Amino acid sequence: MTVDINHLRTWIDQTVVIDDVVTPVPLKALTATLDRNDPPLGPDAMVPPCWHWLYFLPLPQQSEIGPDGHPTRGGFLPPVPLPRRMWAGSQLTFHTPLRVGQQISRTSRIADVRLKDGRTGPLVFVNVDHEIRADGQLAISERHDIVYRDMPAPGEPAPAGVVAPQGEQWSRRIEPDDVLLFRYSALTFNGHRIHYDRRYVTEVEGYPGLIVHGPLIATLLLDLLRRNLPEAVVKNFSFRAVKPLFDVAPFTVCGRREDAETVTLWARTPEGHLAMEAKANLY
Repeated sequence: MTVDINHLRTWIDQTVVIDDVVTPVPLKALTATLDRNDPPLGPDAMVPPCWHWLYFLPLPQQSEIGPDGHPTRGGFLPPVPLPRRMWAGSQLTFHTPLRVGQQISRTSRIADVRLKDGRTGPLVFVNVDHEIRADGQLAISERHDIVYRDMPAPGEPAPAGVVAPQGEQWSRRIEPDDVLLFRYSALTFNGHRIHYDRRYVTEVEGYPGLIVHGPLIATLLLDLLRRNLPEAVVKNFSFRAVKPLFDVAPFTVCGRREDAETVTLWARTPEGHLAMEAKANLY
């Protein structure tokens, strides 16, 4: 497939601003989805790191939805013609915590669009920078990395996996059934069919099962940190998706504390491969 990268790069510096309010119901719903037993949320309660993904939700008209369940291409994001789209990773800095009741605003800008030749064909990387302000004060800086790729050829084998690290201090077994994936899709108003439409994901995109959301895996990694270091305050968090996880078998989230300020986190596939790697820096 031909990709006109010069045309796609004209989207660089495109900017959009979305306003929202930190309401408690999405936080309570994610608490239930993650099987947490947190005390009731009161006014001014802090939002855990990366739970801001419950806000600033995309709200396209139903008539503006593409065949994969995403908004049709060519709005804020460039119209990359490659059919597969994945949240490849993010790098975040938490300047000050969000709190229930705050007025929040997110300014998003297309920072870069790049074309690379991958093992199976062209790859297009789109970097989006977000700045989130709460009551006018900078709260979160985030770079969101998106990768687009072509469909695999019929019969093409899946890429070989990388062996996941060992030596974790903490771990938790996750059973990613279709109800968990549906609830997270609903909480984030994510219509991407790879997360809930089994016929589409297996017959059209050629995957073996429903795909676990990248941000859900990242949230589960941070949740593991919170369960084991409940008093820790995260300053920086970065993650990179390495291999997809599916709802056909349980996977494991793992972590260990490297020193007073650094925690290494990762997700391990049922076969022992690395699915996601992450690092958190603490205050």
